[in-house]
Amino acid sequence: MNILGTTPGKEQPGNPDYFNGHVTLRPLGTAEDDLGATKLIRVEFAPQARTNWHTHTGVQLLVVLEGFCRFQHWGGPVEEVGPGTTIYIPAGEKHWHGAAPDRPMAHLAINLDLETSWLEEVSDEQYAP
Repeated sequence: MNILGTTPGKEQPGNPDYFNGHVTLRPLGTAEDDLGATKLIRVEFAPQARTNWHTHTGVQLLVVLEGFCRFQHWGGPVEEVGPGTTIYIPAGEKHWHGAAPDRPMAHLAINLDLETSWLEEVSDEQYAP
């Protein structure tokens, strides 16, 4: 059995090449087993802050902890969900996620054996249709 979160990583700001607005990443731990690596990261977004469009090689789960998460799967509508909601992102799906316009948001990112490919910025028009 692997225990996640026993050695949290150092808090770091979101890389401005991949995030729009103020974002803080708090790595909580990593474990490896026959399914691959699982990484847990608490990500905190200021109002209107968001990721760029991106894809992952593996599945990502986002558990909204505080505030409201605005997100979009490529070709779909912008959606907004609150605390306790889990967003499932299949491997290879182009998407973005971030805070609602008027309040901060924090989510737990559960990354299952994935690498991220960062793409273009999410425009203001895409963020707030």
